Amino acid sequence: MAEETTSGGNGQAAAPQRPAQQQPQNLGVLAQYVKDLSFENPAAPQSLRGRAGNPNIAITINVQPGPMSGDEVEVELRLDVKATSGEEMLFAIELVYAGLFRLTNIPADAVQPIIRIECPRLLFPFARQIIADASRNGGFPPLLIDPIDFVGLYRQRMMEAQAASQQAGGGGGSNLA
Repeated sequence: MAEETTSGGNGQAAAPQRPAQQQPQNLGVLAQYVKDLSFENPAAPQSLRGRAGNPNIAITINVQPGPMSGDEVEVELRLDVKATSGEEMLFAIELVYAGLFRLTNIPADAVQPIIRIECPRLLFPFARQIIADASRNGGFPPLLIDPIDFVGLYRQRMMEAQAASQQAGGGGGSNLA
């Protein structure tokens, strides 16, 4: 199938016309920034002395989108890291890393998955580096967080929301097809 062109009257072919419904969809990053960063090393300098064994590291991840303002949205990626050895806390890092995104021509049913999957996926490598630098600057080896499955986190959040709405609604019928 060939694309149609029209002549601009001067003998030159004009660019092909795109139907209005086929405008390109776009996710643009307008800005990325640290909103909050905290590093605690409560047992220093004792916590910096060599220890036998690896510390227990607990990482909590949360994606928090802000309200849409036109076609722009702020998305926060929150990372809380706690490293312990037995009962002693070695260090704690709290990071809120955010981005301002522009969503252009995105269908309404695709907005939430983009905000909760693609936006944090774009922010994560930068947040990971900040966590690694903070732990290294605190006197510990750099903490390199494994890649995060934001699709899995989104699905888990959707299942939890569905279960909560079914409990609130009396646990009536099922919507499974």
